[in-house]
Amino acid sequence: MYRRPIIPADFTVPERLETVEFHLRPLTVHDLVRDYDAVMSSTAQLREQMGDSSSWPAGLTLEDNLVDLGWHQREFSLRHSFAYTVISPDGERCLGCCYIYPASDPEFDVDARYWARQSRIGDPADVALGQAFRGWLAREWPFRRVAFPGRAA
Repeated sequence: MYRRPIIPADFTVPERLETVEFHLRPLTVHDLVRDYDAVMSSTAQLREQMGDSSSWPAGLTLEDNLVDLGWHQREFSLRHSFAYTVISPDGERCLGCCYIYPASDPEFDVDARYWARQSRIGDPADVALGQAFRGWLAREWPFRRVAFPGRAA
């Protein structure tokens, strides 16, 4: 658990980002089944993106994922980190996730991570997610220096 808010107390946290291809909204425990399906269908890609220091999501159980989602939901409410589900416009399918964490490098304000379901890698919606998330962070959030670990600048 992170120990301090990463945004000013008077900042209103954006609740949604809507595009034609997907919507972003806060990730909660109510997303358990859809999120778990997306994670487990994308394990190879997620392991590669997270780097050698992480074994996630290897061995992840549904119960483990419930704990993770509860942690993300609590961190969001404390303003210590922010996790968003990337959901289909009809709300039926998780297409990936976006995260905003305290920076691991003091040269940055935050670390921003995002991933799309493995079946969507390389398609226009995957590219659109990266562009939309980066643009949203630049327009709607108070960060000046955002790192994207595991992604090209």
